[in-house]
Amino acid sequence: MTQLDGPELVLVLATLANPHRLRVVAALAGGRNYVSQLARELGISRALLQVHLRKLESAGLVESRIEVSDDGKAMKFYEVTSFAVHLTPQAIATAARTLPAEKGPAKKEPAKKEPAKKEPVEKEPVEKEPVEKGPQP
Repeated sequence: MTQLDGPELVLVLATLANPHRLRVVAALAGGRNYVSQLARELGISRALLQVHLRKLESAGLVESRIEVSDDGKAMKFYEVTSFAVHLTPQAIATAARTLPAEKGPAKKEPAKKEPAKKEPVEKEPVEKEPVEKGPQP
């Protein structure tokens, strides 16, 4: 990798911000491997590993190749690409200048819910019984 522009740097850093993906890159740093074996070594399912491998591949951090084994099975091998990300304040400032301008507020505020209005309940008139008063002085 050469000097990354803003969107590329964001993609690479976001991709590497996941512990599973860091472990995948670390495992592949030792050499290429196929999905089933890599999943066993990392202790995760093949489906989960595939999700992480796709993200790493789309960020340009790993590459894949399908090979046919001696018994005729298609096996997808992955290997880490040669990359280096050198982060300095100046490199970040340079990359930040290439980021697209944000449109609108950075975070959308949740809509405020109005409390549900209660329908007035009609009350039936209650007849009061006359109260007897004792003798008045």
